[in-house]
Amino acid sequence: MAKTWMITGASSGFGRIMTEKLLARGDRVAATVRRPEALDDLKSHYGESLWIATLDVSDDGAVREVVDAAFGAMGRIDVVVSNAGYGLFGAAEEVSDEQIRHQIDTNLIGSIQVIRAALPHMRAQGGGRILQVSSEGGQIAYPNFSLYHATKWGIEGFIEAVSQEVAPFGIEFIIAEPGPARTDFGRGLVAPQPMEAYDATPAGEIRRAIAEGRFEAKGDPVKMAQAMIEAAEQHSTPKRLALGAGSYVSIRKALVQRLAELDAFKEVTISADVDG
Repeated sequence: MAKTWMITGASSGFGRIMTEKLLARGDRVAATVRRPEALDDLKSHYGESLWIATLDVSDDGAVREVVDAAFGAMGRIDVVVSNAGYGLFGAAEEVSDEQIRHQIDTNLIGSIQVIRAALPHMRAQGGGRILQVSSEGGQIAYPNFSLYHATKWGIEGFIEAVSQEVAPFGIEFIIAEPGPARTDFGRGLVAPQPMEAYDATPAGEIRRAIAEGRFEAKGDPVKMAQAMIEAAEQHSTPKRLALGAGSYVSIRKALVQRLAELDAFKEVTISADVDG
């Protein structure tokens, strides 16, 4: 049976690919974009199967209005894909206060507000699924992406809790964690003026690797988007879905290291309880 989806950040990257795939197979999509003309070609081809709204997810009031309007226009929405976001690329000392706030307002608070706005509608309709596009960067970290990682680790923690709150209503979550993919994410990076002090540090090396094309992105965005769609339709959904061999290796290594550190200090950890 055809399904109805809502996708934020649908003008490019994973959002655009998913929108194209879903429409092509006969599903309906409520898509939000920063520039409405970005989907003119799809609208002319698919007509009423595609509902489009302009949305900046950093605007809390607009998020509620657009999500309400989408459910009103489409009726039941089976899957909400919270995808809108971007990367702030710079050492923590380099980025400005304004850049920090905008990164958090968009990636973290924006994603939280999309989810919060969808929940009452999904409760009313008896359930649904929410797919949050996170990143391998929700469980690992690269230098120079500290604020980006803060938002991805943050949204994953939020979902860990809220998924327990709404499970009794039949609402399920999937956190997609793609590794570096051949999308236009790199071109969308926002970068402050670099500081010379960081040239000879890991932050400087990452900066040079990206500038010189040495930061390899092996992920196929089309395959990743298809995997997200299929995960959202499985009878039993995974809580987290790592995508790409690099993501698997990096996340597994980080988890093994964290377990080793936890076990190494087990006695200290346990000794911190009240005696007796």
